[in-house]
Amino acid sequence: MSQSMSANAEDFIAALRPVVSRLGASIVPTRSARPGDLEVVWHDEVVAFVRPSELHGVLERYVATIEAEVGARLLDMSRADKQVAVRRLDEQGAFLLRGAVEDVASWMGVSKVTLYSYLNAISGD
Repeated sequence: MSQSMSANAEDFIAALRPVVSRLGASIVPTRSARPGDLEVVWHDEVVAFVRPSELHGVLERYVATIEAEVGARLLDMSRADKQVAVRRLDEQGAFLLRGAVEDVASWMGVSKVTLYSYLNAISGD
């Protein structure tokens, strides 16, 4: 690999790093790859791997991402923002996780019944 290609690949990886991190994953060098890591291919060459996040803490990462986008904690969001947050969490599959409904309802300061009503409104769209 030429020196300029190496610099380009490093720039590419540097650009990917915040996105990968936001998803709860990490970029690892090729020499550290493990089964289950995903190849990062740049100009037909594997330049790194993405290591998916562990399931532990995934709900908290989803919520943190949404809170950052909205600019408020779940508890402090308006009703409309909470509904948007529930839609986003549902799109990410967050409510497939055991205990997620109870946790999110608690973090939002709403009952499970209210959270289920937000979910039912989504499925009725």
